[in-house]
Amino acid sequence: MISRLVRRPLALAIAASAVVVSSHVAAEDVTAEAVVSHYTDLAHTTYSDALKTAKALDEAIDSLLAAPTPETLAAAKKAWREARVPYQQSEVFRFGNAIVDDWEGQLNAWPLDEGMIDYVAQDGYQHELGNAGATANIIASERINIGGEEIDVSTLSPELLAEFNEIGGSEANVATGYHAIEFLLWGQDQHGYEAGAGERPASDFAQGEDCSNGHCDRRRAYLKAASQLLINDLEWMVAQWAPVDGDNYRSELTAQPAEEGLRRILFGMGSLSLGELAGERMKVALEANSYEDEHDCFSDNTHNSHYYNGQGIQNVYTGSYQRIDGTTLEGPGVEALLAQRDSELAQTLEQQIEASMDALGTLKETAERSDSPMTFDMMIAPSNDQGAAIVNDAILALVTQTGSIEQAAGKLGVTSLQPDDAGHTF
Repeated sequence: MISRLVRRPLALAIAASAVVVSSHVAAEDVTAEAVVSHYTDLAHTTYSDALKTAKALDEAIDSLLAAPTPETLAAAKKAWREARVPYQQSEVFRFGNAIVDDWEGQLNAWPLDEGMIDYVAQDGYQHELGNAGATANIIASERINIGGEEIDVSTLSPELLAEFNEIGGSEANVATGYHAIEFLLWGQDQHGYEAGAGERPASDFAQGEDCSNGHCDRRRAYLKAASQLLINDLEWMVAQWAPVDGDNYRSELTAQPAEEGLRRILFGMGSLSLGELAGERMKVALEANSYEDEHDCFSDNTHNSHYYNGQGIQNVYTGSYQRIDGTTLEGPGVEALLAQRDSELAQTLEQQIEASMDALGTLKETAERSDSPMTFDMMIAPSNDQGAAIVNDAILALVTQTGSIEQAAGKLGVTSLQPDDAGHTF
């Protein structure tokens, strides 16, 4: 299932998020136009960082392919994790902006039936029922047949891989993006609810007699093509938000009335907070005790993806974003504008967003602790009351902050917010 939400209004207030006011911005000087303009700066900077880290990942992949060793594989995995940090913060720009929502599936769709891409252990391989592509194994094939369609896959390219997303009508057929690359670097996580991530050997990318599990040349080509496509896609999105004279999404958004810009901002914050993060990414996995529904399931990096989704919401609320080089972009955020209309509500939102970041921080710290770490797939195991409590605390904190977004929207003149709840009841 690709992480897309059904658009439907909430019965109860579903709204935005709360965070910290940028102390250098005088509240009385803030206009809605300034907030929308700075929002586009935040988007451009965040996507630019995502592009930089994707290029660093590509360089690490080149090093892996030049000399496949445990060390170069570990370096590529590290670069992948680092690439997730800015990208996950960018998801707050997704739901309010159709240009992002229509584009993001090629980069971040999940969960995926990984057997379409490469070999899998058949014992315990869970895939979408009736998915004809679930075991196609593109890497091991010159031609594949999905849903009666015969396809030549002899030459792997970014363009060819893009054609396989949702092929045969299945959202589980995901051939590109961060999670396809994640699977190629880690392989299947066969540990279930126990400690441990995927354990693909570096020799899966070796050449000649050193190749393990066969088809290493095609596996190498697939990984490189997927990495190049990720860069291409991010370059396109960076250009959409660039501060240039020309026809791009930034100019389109800033040409709209400021109230429309605020609506898109608040819609994105509320929808990521409730329907996507609290709902699709945590509630679904917890209630089903399903490690197949964890976001970064091959690498056990899910705690970081959740944490940086929350950070993205905070960034837009405060108007502050810490770049990957350690410097900070600051400007008028939603909070400064809200403080002019209702300082008490602005403070409440600040406290709520801090509470959700604390809860997500606990999830992250628990997964990364040196003594008996508990990753997300372990937290959602049946009868793990401690893990369930950690996840539930994060869900409840997100629900609480989301319940205030509609209030904030009303104060800011946005009367038709209706963020997504993805069909979940909280």
